[in-house]
Amino acid sequence: MASKALDGGWGWAIVVASFLAQLLAYGSPQSVGVLYPEWLHAFQEGKGMTAWVGSLVAGVGLIASPVCSACVDNFGARPVTIFSGVMVAGGLMLSAFAPNVQFLIFSYGIVVGLGCGLVYAATLTITCQYFDKRRGLALGIVTTGTSVGAFIFATAQNELIVLYGLDGCLLIIGALALNLMACAGFMRPLNMPGYYLKQKAALERNTEGQLFEKHQLDDLKTPSGSTASTQEKSLMVKELLITIDGMDANIQVEKKRSSFLARLGVMKIIKKKRQASSKYMTSMYEILQDQAMVAFCIGVFLFSLGAFPPVLLIEDVAQSQGLIDEVSVIPLVSIGAIATCVGKLVLGMLVDIRWINSIYLYTFTMFAGGVMLLLIPVTKSYMGLQILSAILGFFSGNWSITSYITTKIVGLDRLTQAHGIVMFFGGFGIMLGPPVVGWFFDWTQSYDLAFYFSGSCVLLGTLVLSLLTLPCWNRKPTSENDRPGVQYTSNCDKVASVA
Repeated sequence: MASKALDGGWGWAIVVASFLAQLLAYGSPQSVGVLYPEWLHAFQEGKGMTAWVGSLVAGVGLIASPVCSACVDNFGARPVTIFSGVMVAGGLMLSAFAPNVQFLIFSYGIVVGLGCGLVYAATLTITCQYFDKRRGLALGIVTTGTSVGAFIFATAQNELIVLYGLDGCLLIIGALALNLMACAGFMRPLNMPGYYLKQKAALERNTEGQLFEKHQLDDLKTPSGSTASTQEKSLMVKELLITIDGMDANIQVEKKRSSFLARLGVMKIIKKKRQASSKYMTSMYEILQDQAMVAFCIGVFLFSLGAFPPVLLIEDVAQSQGLIDEVSVIPLVSIGAIATCVGKLVLGMLVDIRWINSIYLYTFTMFAGGVMLLLIPVTKSYMGLQILSAILGFFSGNWSITSYITTKIVGLDRLTQAHGIVMFFGGFGIMLGPPVVGWFFDWTQSYDLAFYFSGSCVLLGTLVLSLLTLPCWNRKPTSENDRPGVQYTSNCDKVASVA
């Protein structure tokens, strides 16, 4: 098949399948705030301990993104998506039988989280292979699947809990996640994965060896209709034995030579791997020497630390303040999810405008999000929480422009490594945020101090990012060719990590 991106045709089927795959995989994890109050009631654990479930399912996939990308590169998008379907569905169904929160941390937090990370890497990679000129549009459609899934699953899980209980809800959601395998069926590869090429080369070598051995044995056979004398036959047998001995000697020599060459090849491979690892670490060190890059990583970490907890805890906030007895028909999580979807699209369009500085745009979204977090404790109505959830969700859509900012800081050549660093800081912040807020509640029996802490973290990140990226630091300006949207790299792995 052609390795050139098609920009249409079957590529749009890939977009639809990838959109549905992200919807099915991330629907429950992105709306875990609906399940959080139920787990608190079922297991009677502290809010800090229970919050680890939701934080891990969101952070593990980001932290393990380099491993997930390597799996897609070696095995292809289709097998990885099938395997991730087993992980996500299995983790959700296993969580229905969880006897305690510690088991949930493994089954829901780690297993489902890793499955989501595999889906994310696979869908983005296969989309990049099928699109070039319209790659940004295709990736934008695919990545909104997470927000749409959160909007739908929040309401669906709420209704399923009422009808079938928490265990029945998880079993049904897990069964729906098995449809990831059906989505994988549409992911026809353009480029053969690494394992397929290796198997094909090994099969060709074995076939050549078998043909050579068969040819030699055919030469050694005596024709059945031969009328040669007994003496001639005995001479022929001696010649055959001598030939066989010679062949055995040659085979032994070839085996020794091949064994030596194999050891030499292994040594060369190890040396290349060491050189590549050394080069990679040197490049990472150089990236972290950039002041703007360090400031951006700190900003992403502090924003993730402070802005993610409302996704998990906002329903429990409303119930603990007595603003509502149970989850509403349209939960706060759904409102925040659909607002995040809108924010991704709007901020993505704004960042393409030439006169808008992407770093300052991200800084503004951080400032606005921090203010919304500080207003949550003083809001005494459910309508007010709905409005704050929508505004905070909109500005949380700034996650979609992190790749643009990373490209502007380090350029396309180092984009893969730099974006991996940013994802690590973001995932680490997402993992720590909800447990920290839960511990604040366990300590003070109120969410007020917790959200003041979260808002302060986001505003601190705003201050750090804005001060360390001022023009007075005389940073080397990035060329126009490094702006995303102007020039795309042909390496699908880079583009997949960008999204």
